[in-house]
Amino acid sequence: MGNKVKFNLKNVHAAKLTEKEEGGSAKFEYGVPKAIPGAVSISLDAEGESSPFYADGIVYFRSVTNNGYSGDLEMALIPEWFRTEILQEKLDAKGVLVENSSVAESVKFALLFEFDGDINAIRHVLYNCSASRPSIESETKEDTIEPGTETLSIMADPRSDGLVKARTGDTTDETTYKEWYKTVYTPTEEGGGMA
Repeated sequence: MGNKVKFNLKNVHAAKLTEKEEGGSAKFEYGVPKAIPGAVSISLDAEGESSPFYADGIVYFRSVTNNGYSGDLEMALIPEWFRTEILQEKLDAKGVLVENSSVAESVKFALLFEFDGDINAIRHVLYNCSASRPSIESETKEDTIEPGTETLSIMADPRSDGLVKARTGDTTDETTYKEWYKTVYTPTEEGGGMA
């Protein structure tokens, strides 16, 4: 496995994913992306293997499996809506967030973001993410007060139809780029299919 590379982020959004069976095939629906203010960084590792096949003394072909990505999403504070909608914490009658061990797994979501300082301002979406419970960190220093951050472990798996991620490119049309954070972009087949 390679080293995780840490990227500073901006415009981070998450959109809840619902997968339904319809006529024998899966149908994917996303909620409206909601902003996660104060997201600091993401470090992702590609998951998968590259297996060479040798013939005639050379690598004849290489089979590569794409198992998505795994990594950490660091933010100043996990928003309450993310805790309730995605991490399945419950808000009680007094407005207290309650974590219950009977909740099996977090809800799947799409993660949308761009890298801070990217000259081309490429926008990205990971289609099928799940997050594990955050670690609790707080830092106190004598001279300076450094705010603690919260880190979520993220798994970005391929969807059951194989879709992993998408990003804007040089020829992405202006409307699609501008509205990237309004709805989750889903690939269209026409125009030469997916790259």
